[in-house]
Amino acid sequence: MTLSLEEVLQSLPEEWRGRIEQRTSELIAEELHHRDLRRLRKLTQTRPSRKLKIQPEGISRIEKRTDLYLCTLRSYVEGVGGKLSLVVEFADRPPVILAGLGESATRKPAPKKARSGAKSRSKFKSKSRPAV
Repeated sequence: MTLSLEEVLQSLPEEWRGRIEQRTSELIAEELHHRDLRRLRKLTQTRPSRKLKIQPEGISRIEKRTDLYLCTLRSYVEGVGGKLSLVVEFADRPPVILAGLGESATRKPAPKKARSGAKSRSKFKSKSRPAV
């Protein structure tokens, strides 16, 4: 005879059921979707929209997405008052926290090298190369 989960739980002692329910609640609390973060902090869409420099409607679109750039997710999390950490878990070692992902890097463009000798070829079009 096959038993349902509910039947198995009902057959357990009261103390065990209480501990199972408590641990279940803890696990559910650990696994929130990013759209739940703002609601958890009791914030409107205005605060994260200011952080991301977008309209509040944009926050709604971000919250509905399941695939985000890390920099967008980091800004969103910071906008609701949090800090984003990425943890990699391996079976054979303790978890590792990845650093630097999703941070915007401000890079200066590389200086253009001056051509030596001949004048710029921009005035002349080569017939062997197609125009782009």
